[in-house]
Formats: sequence, C-alpha cells, structure tokens
Amino acid sequence: MTNGLYLYGIFPHPGPQQLDLEGLDNQPVHTQDLDGFVFLYSEAKQKKYLSSRKNLLGHERVLEGAMEHGYRTLLPLQFGLIVDDWSSVQAQLTHPQGEALQSLFHKLEGHREVSVKLFWEQDQELELLMQQHEALRTERDRLEGKALSMDEVVKIGQAIERSLEDRKQQIIQEFRATLNPLATDVIENDSMTPAMIYNAAYLIPWNEEATFGRQVEALDAQFEGRLKIRYNNFTAPFNFARLN
Repeated sequence: MTNGLYLYGIFPHPGPQQLDLEGLDNQPVHTQDLDGFVFLYSEAKQKKYLSSRKNLLGHERVLEGAMEHGYRTLLPLQFGLIVDDWSSVQAQLTHPQGEALQSLFHKLEGHREVSVKLFWEQDQELELLMQQHEALRTERDRLEGKALSMDEVVKIGQAIERSLEDRKQQIIQEFRATLNPLATDVIENDSMTPAMIYNAAYLIPWNEEATFGRQVEALDAQFEGRLKIRYNNFTAPFNFARLN
C-alpha cells in the first residue's frame, strides 16, 4: 500500500539519468521531471515518518548517493515531506516558486556545503584562564577560604564568566578570519549543546575542499588540543537551499 510520494530533493533538468538507490522502507528511488525540475522520490509506505536516526540517515543517504554519482547541483528537501500527487507539487512549489528555485540552483552550481562545529571543555578552559590571567587568579586566591558576601560571590563569578566569554569569542574570531574568506557564503547556526561553542556551515567551490580542510587542520593544531573539531566535508547543502 502506498501513502503518496516521499520527496528527497530537486535537481535542475535533465537531472540524474541512471541512479540505483534505495530510499526509506527499502523502496527504489525514482526521478520525476516536472516543469523543468527533476524530483528524487520513492513511494511512501507510511503516512508519517518519525524523525528517528535511521530515517534521517536514510534520507541523507539518498541525497549523498546522488551527489556521489556526480549530480552535485541539488536542492535537498526537508525530511518527512510526503505529497499525494505531482499536481500538488506544481500548485505549491514549482509554479509559485519556480524562479526562486532557479536562483538557488544558480547559487549552488559548482559549490558544496561543508560544516565546522567547535567543542571545548569549559573546566579546562577555566583552568587555563586562571593560569594566564594573573589579576583574576590573584582575586580568586585572595577570596579563597573566606566567608564571602553575596555581592563578592556575584562579582567574581561575573568576572570569570566575562573572561570565559572573551576567550570563546577570540577562538570564534580566529575561525571566522581564517575560513570565511574561503567561502562564497557562511551561515552560523545555534549551538546544539553547552559544550559546543560554534556551529557554522560554509558554501565553498566544489574543488576547493582540500584547501579548506587544510585550514581546519591548521586551526586545530594552532589551539593545541583545546578544541574538538567536527568537520563534515560532504553533505547535501541543507543550509543554503532555503527559499526566502
């Protein structure tokens, strides 16, 4: 039983010609040419797909599989998009948003998305801060062992918090100064955990990834193990395929 069509992404015409990919629920992936846009889809076997790790990875695997076959100009669609028929896609997307879709294809052509997520150990950074910030260390040591008033507790806490924030911003600025000039566009996203201090996606020329990757490695070496860097150099361009 089918519950409609599950959509993965859109390519410019003529799109992929011979893809052998398996989508969600082990369904074969097909293409549909619609108004000059080529949709990647499979039959939906569920009315709604839960955003489980398995399903999310299955969605991304289809997109990355198409890119690995050389079809790199791709607008990924959000996870869980099911339509009843192609006429609804025309009415809601290709007819009203056709020009915007073409503009996105133009922006993405010859480019790829990479991402950098930075993590630090706050306790380790606090210890380094105290080693390097003599005035703050002296003030902390002076108060150690004393019965402190609430004002004193708040004052030293705020001073430490400001100094930690300054250290974080210095790291972020170093990454911006090094990596942003290599990118056509940059999107900074919210941090996902307290330990994550920076989360950015970069749109870079497809063949410049090796250069970008070397700069990430150089930054990693520069901070001498203070950071954990999660670098993703191959992903569908979710951050840059947004309709205004």
